[in-house]
Amino acid sequence: MDSAPHIVDVNGVTLAYRAWGEAEAPPVLLLHCRGADGSDWTPIARRLATGPRPRRVYAPDLRGHGRSSRLGDRPGAYAHEALRDDVLALLRALGVDRTDVVGHSLGGAVACLVAQRAPGLVRRLVLEDVPAPVPLDPPRPPARRPAGDLPYDWAMIRATDEQRNAPDPAWGARMHRITAPTLLVSGGPSSFVPPQQVTDLAGLIPDARVVTVDAGHLVHESRPEEFLAVVEPFLAH
Repeated sequence: MDSAPHIVDVNGVTLAYRAWGEAEAPPVLLLHCRGADGSDWTPIARRLATGPRPRRVYAPDLRGHGRSSRLGDRPGAYAHEALRDDVLALLRALGVDRTDVVGHSLGGAVACLVAQRAPGLVRRLVLEDVPAPVPLDPPRPPARRPAGDLPYDWAMIRATDEQRNAPDPAWGARMHRITAPTLLVSGGPSSFVPPQQVTDLAGLIPDARVVTVDAGHLVHESRPEEFLAVVEPFLAH
């Protein structure tokens, strides 16, 4: 099983990614949350790669995160559209023309933009605790930088906070372009993302349904078995 980081130059940046499973198996792309990296998905990826319907699993470190950040690629440009274009370029470089996509939090927001831009690329879409793209009220206050070295670019935190407080209205307006059957996994009342915001996002996507795993925001990390119990059957269709 191949899970060591690989490197690829795409969209003007260098991205690291991990891969699991046989190269010929149907692909699934896992997109991590803000501040994490592709290794965050390792237990889930191993299960998907070796489960009843084995998959080829890809998990990149988004720009400004993890090894992609440590490679020196801190471009300072962290618009969601830039992250989307990185993902699209990565899939082209990998020769993937149709894939399932699973995105958590920030990764889920990026996954929505990928599915909007290239609906034929995304076969099935899973969004883990992703809110509707509406302005926060009250806005998120400016974050204070922790001391020491960080496994991500602090400029990414500032940029994504700004976009969360005032998301581009086009993001919500274009959700109808998503043609993939979509499963939204809410973390329930213990998550800082209100379940109603997850339900509101589902209402913007034509073929979407919501399930709740009361695990807080980190559903796949806190309750991996319950997460897989809803995600694996959905991806198997």
